Amino acid sequence: MAEQLKNIYFTTSSMNKMADVIHRFYPNFDKKRFIQLVFDDAFKKMELKEKMRHTTKCLYSTLPRDYNQAVEILMKSTPYISGFEAMSLPDYTELYGLDNWDLSFRALEQFTRFSSSEFAIRPFLAKNLKKAMKFMDKCATHEEENVRRFASEGCRPRLPWAMALPELKKDPSLIFPILEKLKNDPSEFVRRSVANNLNDISKDNPNLVLDRCEKWFGDSRETDAIVKHACRSMLKAGNKQALILFGYGDPVNISIERLRVDKTIVMMGDEVFFNFDLVVNEKKRCKVRLEYAVYFMKANGKPSKKVFQISEGDYVPGKKPFTRKHLFKDMTTRKHYVGQHRISVIVNGSEKADTVFELKKD
Repeated sequence: MAEQLKNIYFTTSSMNKMADVIHRFYPNFDKKRFIQLVFDDAFKKMELKEKMRHTTKCLYSTLPRDYNQAVEILMKSTPYISGFEAMSLPDYTELYGLDNWDLSFRALEQFTRFSSSEFAIRPFLAKNLKKAMKFMDKCATHEEENVRRFASEGCRPRLPWAMALPELKKDPSLIFPILEKLKNDPSEFVRRSVANNLNDISKDNPNLVLDRCEKWFGDSRETDAIVKHACRSMLKAGNKQALILFGYGDPVNISIERLRVDKTIVMMGDEVFFNFDLVVNEKKRCKVRLEYAVYFMKANGKPSKKVFQISEGDYVPGKKPFTRKHLFKDMTTRKHYVGQHRISVIVNGSEKADTVFELKKD
């Protein structure tokens, strides 16, 4: 089993290294006190982001109380601090810099060159969206790709692990000028963020994203990749307009036959195999997006649907057999519960066949 991130970062070694770097630019820095504050009695039980925030507060206790002086020290230090530990530097600006926007923006731009300020910008966006988005728009033309990516990533309406931005969920119009500037960025790292931002927006404003994607699709191989990745949630949801954009038509003449599972009772931690035939009754080759959905039983006794991709491409008329498996093992992102589960096969957004089985514990 892979080691948890919270045990990989914020170690004795990495914290001592951070202390040494800061001491280089602030000779009065009390390294011993900083280390003692970090590794208090509660530290081992903290999750990753808790450790980051805790480290930030320890920095505040050992750096000059003057925000300007403290941030100047951190900006000089940031090129020499790596890993998730470096996220404590922009976090310092998030916690203590909301009353000094000019310096804080300069600091976030510097920090994100070496780590990421995507979380730290969120309170600024929440406090004064237009002012903060002007700064993000400026970052979109920066010479360094990490800063350009930050321009998109930081204003994602549904950025994972980050505070929500209800204003941008409701009205993402301030985001689009930034994405327009970055859609042809030479860096795939930046373009991927553009796609992720659009995918976020699609969950609250699908029509706005579809309109944008229809304009971009066909411009270049790079923009086509952005559009495809941006539409992934809508494609999984069976959005007809998104499916048509990529050539997936009405599957009225496509069927699923002989869907079956290899067992009707599946034990927790086991895998289930399922088989079916894809039958294409069209007169010529056609595009098919093939997926399966699992209706997981939840703790409240209600099913929750999750879609998984099987394949997509051109299929000639005729019959093609498929065999797939699904593992019912608990993960950090999903916990399984006993009860009736259902698997369905989806063709171009339409569920064509399903079958049920029981999930049980030993």
